Amino acid sequence: MKQKVISFILFLTVIIALVGCNSNFSNDSSNGNSNITIASKNFTEQDILGELLAQRIEAETGLTVDRRPQLGGSFVCHQALLAGKIDSYIEYTGTAYNAILQKEVISDAREVYQSLKKVYSEDFQLEVMEPLGFENTFAVIIRKEDAENYKISTISDLASYTSKWRSGFGYEFMERQDGFSGLSKTYGLDFQEAPQIMDLGLLYRALVQKQVDVIVTNSTDGQIARLDLVVLQDDKNYFPPYEAAPIFRKETLNKYPQLQEVVSQMAGKISADEIRQLNYLVEGEFRKVRDVVSEFRQTKGL
Repeated sequence: MKQKVISFILFLTVIIALVGCNSNFSNDSSNGNSNITIASKNFTEQDILGELLAQRIEAETGLTVDRRPQLGGSFVCHQALLAGKIDSYIEYTGTAYNAILQKEVISDAREVYQSLKKVYSEDFQLEVMEPLGFENTFAVIIRKEDAENYKISTISDLASYTSKWRSGFGYEFMERQDGFSGLSKTYGLDFQEAPQIMDLGLLYRALVQKQVDVIVTNSTDGQIARLDLVVLQDDKNYFPPYEAAPIFRKETLNKYPQLQEVVSQMAGKISADEIRQLNYLVEGEFRKVRDVVSEFRQTKGL
């Protein structure tokens, strides 16, 4: 019954977001005088990446970009691409492979990318560009005091304590093939009560305020260091590769062929440490995404 409720919530989220797209987008994916529309998923790193992509395109091609930050999760953004309501967003390869395509988890990063590129091209008429250079995997996180008191450094260590602990996860993590169900089976995680399902932005607050004891978020989040939290080692290599890669509608690339080279030049240019620092500047120092991205572009020559 719980799985049905979660599925219904995700379905409603997709419908609501697409209705919002219909009210804000014209049929050719542009708004006003913009040439193309770049969306981002609903967390800080995605806003940064979407802005980076938008600024680079505007600077190098003269095209104007309509930004759609915080559009929604992977399912929402994927459907918006297919419907022609947006032209591009940046996705993580493992997420697209496991959550969108519903493929079984595999650990070879290149195999995931090549398979994803082929299926997206043939089935969806979407182009998966080369990864940007960093991976943002899932991170199982606990408070530092708990890690030290109970000597927990791996997810396997955590299994001994979950019967007395509470957990909090995002909607997608509960539903995905590479999410909670597989993680709990792989590591034998049996929590005191059913996980609390909440918005990604509330997970850190819930952990710090001791409303939950374990959360799963993104490994490149700036708040991990800022809040002095501990990421547990995935010692059984459960999680697949999650390389950040731009996805474009082929129709858009054909209409504006200059995009291909401009976006391809971003491949391999961003490290995990760099994106973590960018996340921190926005989340920890409360700086504007546009300014943080502009400075980073100047530093990297992007």
